[in-house]
Amino acid sequence: MTTTTTIAANPRQLATLSDILARLSAIQSDEAELSVALAGLLSAHEPIAISLGSLKQLGPQLDSLAQETRLLDRTVAATARTAQDVGGRVQSLDEEMRRVRDASERVSQVIELKSSLAALHSAMEEHDWEAATRHCARAMALPLDVVSGPFAETAVPTPESHLPPAQTLQAARDQLLAVFRREFERASRARDATATSRFFKLFPAIGWEAEGLQAYASFVVELVKVRPPASAKTSSPLYYITALTALFESIALIVDQHQPVVEKYYGTGKMGLVLERLLQEADRVVKDLVEGWEEERSMKRKLSDISSTIHKASGDAMDEDFVDPREIDKVLSEAAGMSGRWGLFRKFMHERLKSEPGEDEDEKLADTIHPERGPSQPKDKAQEAVPAGFRVIEDSQSRELIETMLSTYYTPLEVWYARSVIDKAHRLSSQDLSQTPITTTTPDDAFYILKSVLSRMLSSASVATVQHTSEQLRDVMDKDYARVIKQKLDNVYKGNSAGPGVRGEKAERENRQSFIILLNDLDISSSHMERLVKDLSQSTLLPQHFLDSEVDSVRSSLNLFTNLVPKFRSTLRAGVEQLFNQLLRPKLRTFIPDVYKDVSYVLDDDGYSAAELQDLVRKRFIKAWEGLIEGYKDTFTESNYRLFFGLALDVLVRPWEKFVVSLKYSELGAIRFDHDLRAVVAYLSSQTAFGDIRDKFVRLQQIATLLNLDSEEDVDEFYNGSGIAWQLSQQEARAVANLRV
Repeated sequence: MTTTTTIAANPRQLATLSDILARLSAIQSDEAELSVALAGLLSAHEPIAISLGSLKQLGPQLDSLAQETRLLDRTVAATARTAQDVGGRVQSLDEEMRRVRDASERVSQVIELKSSLAALHSAMEEHDWEAATRHCARAMALPLDVVSGPFAETAVPTPESHLPPAQTLQAARDQLLAVFRREFERASRARDATATSRFFKLFPAIGWEAEGLQAYASFVVELVKVRPPASAKTSSPLYYITALTALFESIALIVDQHQPVVEKYYGTGKMGLVLERLLQEADRVVKDLVEGWEEERSMKRKLSDISSTIHKASGDAMDEDFVDPREIDKVLSEAAGMSGRWGLFRKFMHERLKSEPGEDEDEKLADTIHPERGPSQPKDKAQEAVPAGFRVIEDSQSRELIETMLSTYYTPLEVWYARSVIDKAHRLSSQDLSQTPITTTTPDDAFYILKSVLSRMLSSASVATVQHTSEQLRDVMDKDYARVIKQKLDNVYKGNSAGPGVRGEKAERENRQSFIILLNDLDISSSHMERLVKDLSQSTLLPQHFLDSEVDSVRSSLNLFTNLVPKFRSTLRAGVEQLFNQLLRPKLRTFIPDVYKDVSYVLDDDGYSAAELQDLVRKRFIKAWEGLIEGYKDTFTESNYRLFFGLALDVLVRPWEKFVVSLKYSELGAIRFDHDLRAVVAYLSSQTAFGDIRDKFVRLQQIATLLNLDSEEDVDEFYNGSGIAWQLSQQEARAVANLRV
């Protein structure tokens, strides 16, 4: 292709015959292509000619349509100009009609304003305050530009009322406000429920919502003032709790009965403004009561006294003559009771403020005049969100005062009380012979105290107090309870060398008994702690005193007490191991050789019959084992005995395995060994209620299995194809098989 193109560029350059022939061939090819193209065009000529004929026939029709289109365009253009002229006149007429309507509406509004003001003055002169309120509301409903417009200022004033209508309306509103306030205060002083409700509803109708709520708040504040009975004395342990209960119940009663009415006439959320005023009164009363309680109960002196006893004790027994725990217990119950009343009030307000206002009747406002009626109980609903008005409760001075009282007095006194009474439980500890197995009175006494303390802590209804107090109580249970038991364990055998003889054996038995009882105390303590935490976590105290959003936090603080259980069990295990190593391990060193003394497993028929008749291994094992663990099963708790029993087996099994692989076995001897092993395992299993004994003898049982293989059976093939979960290695299996003779 490149050569042809080059030759075709300039025919005059053809110099050779081959170039000329190539050029001629290319021209012939081009000729053939052009002939084919021309033939194609000629074959397509007929359809084109037909199409052109059709187009020519359409020409006259298109000319006619074009002429009609031009005629239509001229007609439509003339019509459009006419319509535009008519539309302009219509728009002008519409604008004039709109202005007429606006003027008519303005005149109607001004007439409405004038008639409303006239009716307002007339109703006020007749002291018809409901009618006056309606007419005032009608006037206020008119647009401000109408009331203050020049037309109204010209048309509305009369010789009797020459002021502009805006000033006249404002003066009437001010006068009505003064009347409503005066009448509301008079009705509230007279405890006239009908009149109180009547004027309370009129304030918002004429735009005096804030003033109405202020007057209402002043009214209800008088209802919640605490007036303890004359017979009540501040020395009474229920005086301050009762006073706070009366205060919070009064406020709850107001909110429960008045909230629907307030929100019906004043709008949703308006009760929060009244509640804020009520809480200001509550803050004053709570402050007086808390300060009175601090002074009456000499709380600062008590706080100083317990600080002195802590420094004075410095690890020794606390001096109860200096500070009486019973007095501390009383003031702690008072503090938790006062805080609990606030917590119940707080929870009630949360539930009440988040609920939708109901269609309560107006008479509920009058019910507050009779405070003997109790507030309705809050509904138990899951928390959705913090109510808008609840922030007033959270930011109140009352809450701050209660929390300060708890952190200043309750927490340190409660921790001291728990430490003091637990210390007393240790000092007065005695063996509880009525229990089986034997324990001391310490666990029951200490955990009864702990349950009382934690229940009182939860009744305070303060999340912060629960977190801080429980943290310190966990430290008390660790250092003042578990550590003391550990010290007692360490002291049992310390410096106690009675020597051999009857006296020494008696001392040994007493020491062993004391040690085991202390270990039982730790085991019982672990169980008590787990059960106590579970019971309190599922207790009704949590949903009763805390918000739904707080329950998980409180439950988490309680669950942290279970972290002490591993510490208890760690000390327990160390004690059991110490007891085992000191008393039982030395005796187990010769246990297996003594059991198998003079026993041979190379037996013929006569030897097998004699061995089966004598049954030496089982009898010796049972006798020796019962001599070793005599008294332990009845003195240990089940859990401790299981641990002790397991340690004994762990120490026993490994030497047993080494001993049996040092013997030789005939076919009947292997059968006898398997029989002896099964008899011993069955006996040990019958001595315990737990079922994991056989797991410790798996290697011995596998040794017995290998010893009883047929002589022609290959050990490696059996090891790999039996499906047994081997604890013996393949090398050990071969060694065991080689013991057969």
